[in-house]
Amino acid sequence: MALSETHPRPPEWTIVDFVHRGYWWRNHGILWLNICLILPLLTSAVNGLDSSLVNGLQILPDWQGYFNYPTGKVLGLVNCAQNIGGLIGLPITPFASDNLGRRLTLIVGSIIMLGGVALQFSSTTIQMFIAARVLIGFGLTFCLNAAPLLLIELCYPTQRGKITSLYNTTWYFGSIIAAWVCFATFKKQEGSMWTWRIPTLVQAAAPILQVCLVWFVPESPRYLVSKGYEGQAARVLTKYHANGGNEHDPLVVFELAQIRHAIRMEQEINKSTSYFSLFATPGNRKRMRIIIAIAIFSQWSGNGLVSYYINLVLEGVGITSTETKAAINGGLQIFNLLVGLSSAMLIDLIGRRTLFIVSNSGMLIAFGLWTVTEALFNAFHKTAAAKATIPLIFLYYLFYDIAYTPMLVAYTLEILPYRIRAKGFAMMNFTVYVTTIFNQFANPIAIERLGWWYYIVYCGVLIIELVFVVSSIVETRGRTLEETAALFDGEQPQQDLAITGGEAATMNMTTGRGNIMSQRSVQVVVVQEIHATGSTHSRVESKSSMSLDVYELNALKQNASPSSY
Repeated sequence: MALSETHPRPPEWTIVDFVHRGYWWRNHGILWLNICLILPLLTSAVNGLDSSLVNGLQILPDWQGYFNYPTGKVLGLVNCAQNIGGLIGLPITPFASDNLGRRLTLIVGSIIMLGGVALQFSSTTIQMFIAARVLIGFGLTFCLNAAPLLLIELCYPTQRGKITSLYNTTWYFGSIIAAWVCFATFKKQEGSMWTWRIPTLVQAAAPILQVCLVWFVPESPRYLVSKGYEGQAARVLTKYHANGGNEHDPLVVFELAQIRHAIRMEQEINKSTSYFSLFATPGNRKRMRIIIAIAIFSQWSGNGLVSYYINLVLEGVGITSTETKAAINGGLQIFNLLVGLSSAMLIDLIGRRTLFIVSNSGMLIAFGLWTVTEALFNAFHKTAAAKATIPLIFLYYLFYDIAYTPMLVAYTLEILPYRIRAKGFAMMNFTVYVTTIFNQFANPIAIERLGWWYYIVYCGVLIIELVFVVSSIVETRGRTLEETAALFDGEQPQQDLAITGGEAATMNMTTGRGNIMSQRSVQVVVVQEIHATGSTHSRVESKSSMSLDVYELNALKQNASPSSY
């Protein structure tokens, strides 16, 4: 076998050669794309608002009195109702995203949420309120599946990491709004039912915006190609990635070639997709092992103690003032938002794997020190130990927010190929729901019975997490979405994707320089993966121009030149 066949020559062009290199806001295509992406970005803020609102309502005397001071199981249902609705809708959301499209699924979810908000606003009994929370959670899970997919599949290649990392970070923005709206209505409307009805109305703002404005957001090019609408996909990429140039812009040709090849390769591997497809191949099993692990780590690293039961944590070190506890909690949410936003800007500079390792190492050290201060205060009642706990909580969250706030969603979506992306993401959300429910029920019981000894359990979990992250997390920096997904399927698919995009762009660039090439004389190597029993891969060479995609043949007819940015 020739050397060139075993070690294929790198393509003459890569995506780096075609991306915009100036300030992004001076490129009108990227500028308008990023403005459009604000709408799906709002979904995570909506999640933070809806998830945090019940905590804010429970401190309002008027809400408590209106619903006859719910306690015990009833109060537990109020807290869990949104998650119950999410779990009900979760199995069907990926099918909606894959068949209706990302935009239409986002609209459907927003409309269902508006119905839930209307029911919650008009609630006269606690049963109606719980039903409304279930309906809101059901609609929200459609939005939570579709919005991140739309983001990651539409982003400009060099901005994908930052923008998708911002998505999960905006959860804290919604959480902050919920806290301050409840506080403001309590101050202005005390003694009126509007103290809790106004925060309910605020929930409707983002879904209304999404229903009205999502029509101006383009559909995912990956979804369009998968449904056979390659012309529409080319127009979307041309308008937003090539600054409204022509459809034979080298960047557009490169991206479309890789998208088509990746989807075809996935179709060969998975003739049909279901939840079983997530574990059908070695590459998919490796992906899911990482995704399920980081989803568990995002909730079981000790953060659940503060996220849901900060009152018990602070009382455990002698802080009993309601005003002091509110100030610490409010300051922590703002701190989390700022750190998450800063970390999102670093993922392309430092890399995903490095941030995960730094995050888990720092959490282990900070939580270990936090455990020591808890033990000292409970054993010796040292005031200094109680005071030291507060900065350690902030230090712990500094390291948590470095990786798990910005990258839980972004990294999950990056490593999943198109055909299982929606279902794999649903599986991640399912894992988060289950571990969250565990936190809501198990943590208060464990803290009451074990006290600070329960913290040692989390120290052991953090050690396991660090070992897993060091041994399993794969770096994805500097790759296209298709190249990133192919990292888990062996060397051959990675080489094929690089060659596919590079050769398509090379042919386009060559014809643009005036080297006229006849369709019949084009020499192209077509790589086919033959999946028989076992893991054998065969490379089949074809010298026929008939192997070229229709879009590439059209590109060869044009005298396209490199874009000038």
